[in-house]
Amino acid sequence: MKYVLALALALTVLMLGAYDKSDKAGARADDPKAVEAAAAHVATVGVDELDAMLTADDCATFDANSKATRERQGVIPGAKLLADHDGYPLSILPADKAETLVFYCANEQCGASHKAAARAVIAGYTDVKVLPAGIAGWKSAGKPTQGI
Repeated sequence: MKYVLALALALTVLMLGAYDKSDKAGARADDPKAVEAAAAHVATVGVDELDAMLTADDCATFDANSKATRERQGVIPGAKLLADHDGYPLSILPADKAETLVFYCANEQCGASHKAAARAVIAGYTDVKVLPAGIAGWKSAGKPTQGI
């Protein structure tokens, strides 16, 4: 069993490392299998943990919601708005690929944040996280939002 897990991990690392990481090439984020593999390795954060990270100015936050969701729910203050979750320009991300990035979308049933985060992982960012609770969980916890 150890050998199967080691082989699976090695293949995943090789698969992620094989992609062209340039913005012009789209970083292979158009490949559904690559996105799925990358998304499986993205860590999660809770609402309070993200709040503490934002207070300490310790991350960059990205909203992967639609315009309608943003108008209805608002956004986490300071979050950068992605045009879409799977084709946003990598130039919106920080130059430092070691910076902590946190992506969120509507709620735990929404997968847009995972796909957006996977795009960053494929592009070579090393500290990528998702807020599974999304903007709905953020608001339910009484955290502040801002309009768009």
